[in-house]
Amino acid sequence: MYTYEYERIYVEGFINLKAKGYEEVIACRAEDGWRYAGFLPVVWRNGALTELDLIFEKEM
Repeated sequence: MYTYEYERIYVEGFINLKAKGYEEVIACRAEDGWRYAGFLPVVWRNGALTELDLIFEKEM
């Protein structure tokens, strides 16, 4: 069985999307035994993605 946690990442731009800080988040979670499982787009404003959740899993 796995447990899941989510971490919000903010995205900038409209055509050239730029997400900041995701590398550090994934690296820190990996050090704590979490595995990156994917992402989920969460907030769209005026047709552009502005927030997404990184999904992490850990075996219980």
